Amino acid sequence: MPPCFMQGNGNGERVEITISSRFENIELVQVIAEHLCENAGLDEDGTHWIGMAVREAVANAIKHGNKLDVRKKVNATFQLHDHQLEIRISDEGAGFDPGAIGDPLNPLNLMKTSGRGIFYMKTFMDQVQYSFVPGGGTSLLMTKNLAKGTGLASSKI
Repeated sequence: MPPCFMQGNGNGERVEITISSRFENIELVQVIAEHLCENAGLDEDGTHWIGMAVREAVANAIKHGNKLDVRKKVNATFQLHDHQLEIRISDEGAGFDPGAIGDPLNPLNLMKTSGRGIFYMKTFMDQVQYSFVPGGGTSLLMTKNLAKGTGLASSKI
């Protein structure tokens, strides 16, 4: 499959991109997400927060999943349905225990310089789910319910 694949069908628009694990590739994936949101008629705020969730997810896949190994890939798939955007970010890492992630709102964690990515994703998106591929790899599925013209169907943010 080419590095970036775009497809329109009767069920909505689908965009897929595969990048190497380099931080400079994060913005490319974020721009694709924001462009898709704008084309779907989302408002500026909705587009911004979805872009931030994608940015955090890709950064986590590169840093924590693939451990900055440029030989390992991160795949991002965006599927736009009538009233929902599905975003899947997958890496080739060893996986992790979501239950072991510290609460970023705990006073002991407030001054830490990292550890808020998953919190942000859960705040900005309606649903965040992880699955783990046997033999390695983490797949993150984020969904956002949309109301065309308003940008967001939920009042979560």
